[in-house]
Amino acid sequence: MKAMILAAGKGTRVRPLTNEIPKPMIPIVGKPVMEYLIEELARHGFDQIMINISHLPEKIESYFGNGERLGVEIGYSFEGHIEEGEIVSEALGSAGGIKRIQEFGGFFDDTFLVVCGDALIDLDLTKAVREHWRRGAVASICTLTVEPEAVSDYGVVVSDEHGQISSFQEKPSMEDALSNKVNTGVYIFEPDVFDLIPSGENFDIGADLFPSIVAKGLPFQAIDLPFNWIDIGRISDYWEANQKIMSGELRTIPMPGTEVKKGVWVGLNTSVDWDNCDITGPVYIGSGTRIEAGAKIEGPTWIGHGCYIRKGAAISKSIIFEYTRIGSESVVNNAVAYGKFFVDKDGKPFDSPDMHLDWVTDSRIPAHKLVS
Repeated sequence: MKAMILAAGKGTRVRPLTNEIPKPMIPIVGKPVMEYLIEELARHGFDQIMINISHLPEKIESYFGNGERLGVEIGYSFEGHIEEGEIVSEALGSAGGIKRIQEFGGFFDDTFLVVCGDALIDLDLTKAVREHWRRGAVASICTLTVEPEAVSDYGVVVSDEHGQISSFQEKPSMEDALSNKVNTGVYIFEPDVFDLIPSGENFDIGADLFPSIVAKGLPFQAIDLPFNWIDIGRISDYWEANQKIMSGELRTIPMPGTEVKKGVWVGLNTSVDWDNCDITGPVYIGSGTRIEAGAKIEGPTWIGHGCYIRKGAAISKSIIFEYTRIGSESVVNNAVAYGKFFVDKDGKPFDSPDMHLDWVTDSRIPAHKLVS
């Protein structure tokens, strides 16, 4: 079957991470978030996948290639142009990007799935498609029921007792919400929807296509199946996703490496003073990382490969990207360290001199060159 992954956005709400990597390439316990998604698609027989790209497109293409190592075929649709040797992004909107692919080669010739490239899901996609067919829908949204107090964080889907969608609300207050079913960004379409998408225009699925489907009175269904869904919309979502996965809340994603003691996993060739460090899991320590005596690490914490943790440093519930040095006596708590950037779990940068910002170094400098 055929699927489309939306991966052209700039990910402005996840800056500074997306200054250097596209949002679908943000690592979750060591792998890009989109890799988990492709693996999930492959498990359910979606083996022909188109990906629209625009922001830092070469980083997505060079990593995934033609998809062979993941058991799928992958094609790309670049939205932009090259000007004076530089890539200029020109995203067409989620629906506009799909239309461009269809007009180019008629790829979508049967029921197809559309998913956002920046979310983790363990949805039974086979069951969702069968339900879409059973209801005779032209379009379906996979929804989740959330607690009423959480509706203000999501796009709300309003449907009748048969699942027919009648309207939407964008992040309504709890008092104004007409439903507690929310849009998860997982869509199932028939090719008929292309008649509603104009050519060559910036056209969005949620803001433009869905209202058109409602206005036409077409069969448009909310499919409410239980599943885990983690949307990496903000730094806080990213931090929370890592915390949940390392704590074992998403069972479909195992910890990599070797578990050397309860709740502590390591990659290859690490150098850790186990007798003189206080390490409480769940913690992952990447390949080639050195941790000196006197360091204290409390999980859930992810430490990427090639890092250097100095004596006396204390790290708790944080994400440390590869090739980062944490200086002596530094305290890192509920934070994300990425190259030159150091932000708390809500994405706010630290600017206090007490936070030892001088130890946050370029993430591409090998660890052995950071020793002083």
